[in-house]
Amino acid sequence: MIYLDHNATTPIAPEVAEAMAPYLYKKFGNPSSGYTLGQEAKEAVEAARGQVAGLLGCSAEEVCFTSGGTESNNMAMKGVAYTFRKKGMHIITTTIEHPAITSPALFLLNQGYDVTFVQVDNTGLVDPDDIKKAIKPTTILISVMHANNETGTIEPIAAIGKIAHESGILFHTDAAQSVGKIGTDVAELNVDFLSVAGHKVYAPKGVGALYIRNGIKIEPLIHGSGQERGRRAGTENVLLAVGLGAACDLVKQRLEDDFICIRRLRDRLHERLLSEIPNLVLNGHPEKRLSNTLNVAFPGINGGALLDCLTDICASTGAACHDRSVTLSHVLAAMNVPESIGRGSVRLSLGRENTEEEIDQAAETIIAAYKKLRG
Repeated sequence: MIYLDHNATTPIAPEVAEAMAPYLYKKFGNPSSGYTLGQEAKEAVEAARGQVAGLLGCSAEEVCFTSGGTESNNMAMKGVAYTFRKKGMHIITTTIEHPAITSPALFLLNQGYDVTFVQVDNTGLVDPDDIKKAIKPTTILISVMHANNETGTIEPIAAIGKIAHESGILFHTDAAQSVGKIGTDVAELNVDFLSVAGHKVYAPKGVGALYIRNGIKIEPLIHGSGQERGRRAGTENVLLAVGLGAACDLVKQRLEDDFICIRRLRDRLHERLLSEIPNLVLNGHPEKRLSNTLNVAFPGINGGALLDCLTDICASTGAACHDRSVTLSHVLAAMNVPESIGRGSVRLSLGRENTEEEIDQAAETIIAAYKKLRG
């Protein structure tokens, strides 16, 4: 098996599993307990919080552990909406967001909020000026993803954050796909909130984090005993928090090397495919995209049909939650990709364990399958 779907999920890194192991068996205490077993658990959670903060360039108290990127996004959007509704009820986002943003945005729209979905260009980039034009006196939040999960296109987050703050508006970015692949320093990005998804960064599924800038208090999604500094009630998941912390620490050590190595492999795969399929279409920005992501449209065939032929390769047609869909993805539709091209799209997303030999073998297999489908 050749795994080329790292934007859907990543394997747990061996170093992460090793860090988690003691908390699976012996160190099982409740962090709220006062005796030694509980305090060991509390110390582990706080150490993990510091590791996440170290990757994001923030203080540990600004990190709130969640169950994943979806909860983090909902927490930011609904929290701001409910807390600042007397100030205004207008929210700005884009047409290419993950459903973890578009769904809560539509939920709030049905609750009486005003939501603007800003368009992108044909590479998937949003123009900061278009965000600026969408601002109203009632705007309380802008949410723009850092990097798109389907195309890998990287958005001008720092510029948008500057615009938001000049207007006194809170700014959130969904960084589920960018954390671990490119720099995500919250000060450099000018963000007030940033969402992290553990399973995209070689940590387990079911854990994530939300960066909340110091001084901002929002209504929690979950009410209870006041864990996570009153921002998210419920007994802390020590095991998964330790896993996310270890994964973030590992990323901090190897981010630059991984970026260079994975980009080289991605470009090698693209060049091999282009050599045999000259009409191959690249979806997304040719330069401003994640180093691991290659979204290409194969002319004259359906992307799902191609994947069905690739029994030894794990890849997707787009977002995992919409994979093998017979309709054009909302991301490609927002980029004005013609349906005849978009339906032939396949997303190939690489990771740190892929090798040059795998990439060459994958290219040969994909080319052979394409030629067979073309008859």
